[in-house]
Amino acid sequence: MCFICMLSVPKEKHFLKFYFTGSSGLPNFPQFEVVAEVDGSLIGYCNRTDFRLTHDWVKKFLDDDVELVKMKCSHGLPNEWKARISDLKKRLKQPEDVYVVQWMHSCDWDTETGKVTGFLQFGFNGEDFIALDIERNLWIALKQQAIPTKLAWDNDKARIHNNRIFTSQICPDWLKRSLDYGRNFLMRTELPTLSLLQRSPSDPVSCHATGFYPEKARLFWRKAGEQIHQFMNYEEILPNNDGTFQMSADLDVSSVSAADWWRYDCVFQLLDTEDKIILRLDQAVIKTNKMNPSKIAIFTTIIGMFLCALIALVITSIKRKKDNKYYDISKNPDISENPENSDISENPENK
Repeated sequence: MCFICMLSVPKEKHFLKFYFTGSSGLPNFPQFEVVAEVDGSLIGYCNRTDFRLTHDWVKKFLDDDVELVKMKCSHGLPNEWKARISDLKKRLKQPEDVYVVQWMHSCDWDTETGKVTGFLQFGFNGEDFIALDIERNLWIALKQQAIPTKLAWDNDKARIHNNRIFTSQICPDWLKRSLDYGRNFLMRTELPTLSLLQRSPSDPVSCHATGFYPEKARLFWRKAGEQIHQFMNYEEILPNNDGTFQMSADLDVSSVSAADWWRYDCVFQLLDTEDKIILRLDQAVIKTNKMNPSKIAIFTTIIGMFLCALIALVITSIKRKKDNKYYDISKNPDISENPENSDISENPENK
C-alpha cells in the first residue's frame, strides 16, 4: 500500500516565491510592494495602501493572520525597506537620485525526493547585486560594488540565521499548506486554445497556445509526424491575467511548397501527460492582417454605396437652398415691395 501511495504522488516540483520591491525617487511608482505566487499563480499582492488576496482558499490558508499580514504590508515592511535603501545609499555613495531595490525569496519542494531548496537574492537598480549561499552561510557579491555589503552582512549572523529558518522551515511549510488548501486550483489542468497567426504571406506562421495550466508544457511543429527543429523560433511562456499561460512557436514557411503544407502540424502537450492538441497547417484557418479578395469586394462595395449616398445628400441640400432663395418672399425685395403681391388675405375676392 505504501508503494502504491508513493507511485500516486506526482513527480514534480512546486515553488513558493515572494517578490519585494522598494524604491526611492520615483513619484509615480509604489515605494514598496510585495507579490506572492505559488507555482506561477499569483496568490497575493500588497503595498502601503493596497492589499489583495486572489482566491478564497488563500484567505482560508491565512485564517486569523490576514489582518496581521495586512498590517505588516502597510507599516512594518515598508519602514524596514526604507531603512535598507537608505543604508545602501550611504554604502554605495552613488550620486543617483533614483534607487530601486528588489528582493526575491523562494523555496522549491520536490515531491518525489522530498528535497527542499531555497533561493534568496537582491537586485539593485535593475542589476543582480548580492545573493545568499544558504549551504555555506555566506553572501555572494554579484558585482564589484556589492563587496562592502557582503562583508557587512557576513558578520550579521542573526540575519543569516533568520534567512535559513525561513527558507528551510517556514517557506516549505507555507508551500505545502498552500498546495493542500488550493489543491483544486493549483493541481488543475487546463488545455489551451490553438491558433495559427501570420502578419503577411512573407512572415512565419505562428502557432499560438493560450489558456493552459500548469506552466509546464511544450509546443512544437512536426513534419509528417516527426518533430522539426530547423526554421523554428520558440517564445517564452508568459502569464495571462486569469492565472493561465500562453506561448508561441513560429515556423518559417518561405521554403515550404504549397503542396507540402498538409504534412506540417502544430502540437501542444502538457508535461507528464500523453494528451495532445494537434492543429494542421492550413491556409484556410490562418488568421492574418491580409484581407481576402471576397472581403475586399464587399468592403469596396460598401464604401462605394456610402460615397454615392453622400454625394446625393450634398446635391439635394444644394438644390433645396436654391429653391428656398426663390420662394422665400422675405428675402426677395422685388417681390415684397410690389403692391400686387401683397398679402392675398387682404383681397376681397379671396374672402
